[in-house]
Amino acid sequence: MDRLLQLNTIFISIIIEAFPFIVVGAFIAALIEVFVSENTLLKILPKNRYLSVVAASFMGVLFPGCECGIVPIVSRLIKKGLAPHAAISFMLSGPIINPIVLFATFIAFGDSWKMVGYRAGLAIGVSILVGLVLSFVIKENPLKENNEIHTHDHSHQNTKQKLMSVFNHTVNEFFSMGKYVVLGALIASSMQVYVPTRILTTLGGTHVTAVLVMMALAFILSICSAADAFVAASFRNFFPQTSVVSFLVFGNMVDIKNLLMMFGSFKVKFAVLLVSLISSFVFIGSLLL
Repeated sequence: MDRLLQLNTIFISIIIEAFPFIVVGAFIAALIEVFVSENTLLKILPKNRYLSVVAASFMGVLFPGCECGIVPIVSRLIKKGLAPHAAISFMLSGPIINPIVLFATFIAFGDSWKMVGYRAGLAIGVSILVGLVLSFVIKENPLKENNEIHTHDHSHQNTKQKLMSVFNHTVNEFFSMGKYVVLGALIASSMQVYVPTRILTTLGGTHVTAVLVMMALAFILSICSAADAFVAASFRNFFPQTSVVSFLVFGNMVDIKNLLMMFGSFKVKFAVLLVSLISSFVFIGSLLL
């Protein structure tokens, strides 16, 4: 009974801390969906290979969104003419350097700008490296030929209709993100209560195993970027700081739901290459922190 009460306390504390950021994150994602067109990004990003990758890696600050819906957005951008390597760089870093996400990280880790810097720095570094590699490797359109992207054109709507669309998108985003946060919080709290501390400390005994375990956990939990920091913070007593950073970065770039969307939108060969590059750079980058 004591363990159950302890689990309940940890679980509820994670949910309560994450809830406001889920709501705000869902609302901002809805605003972007309704009021900002992909054409805006196409106009802003430079054509130069190197500059486009760097600029795209920082675009998440201006166009914040969640990784839950980033793959369809990137697919539309590529269809409209944005260079695939720039689109991928935006896809990888955008959900992480989102101001709401960075503020949530700051709060979750006890007002720590250090963790914010590590998370944003690694995310930007990985997105730039992956984008540059792809710029030299990609020789054809990475999208599947039969790839159909379902879009909602809000340009014809009046203000009242757009506000209603924002409300509808916010509700949909909230429930889409919320279910993964609840699952992640439940698993995280269960591990802390029922898994012996010696097992967790053994797994986190070396930087290599700790990073691999946390990357795998991030992939499985599939928590949205607006709330994953609160789950990650609950592991900091068992795993090194660098492995927690790998959780915060890798999970927003490659998780179960994103992997399914990648293989649904991109050609298999490209998707495998993309996941391999992300995994390698996040792993190496985390070890170097």
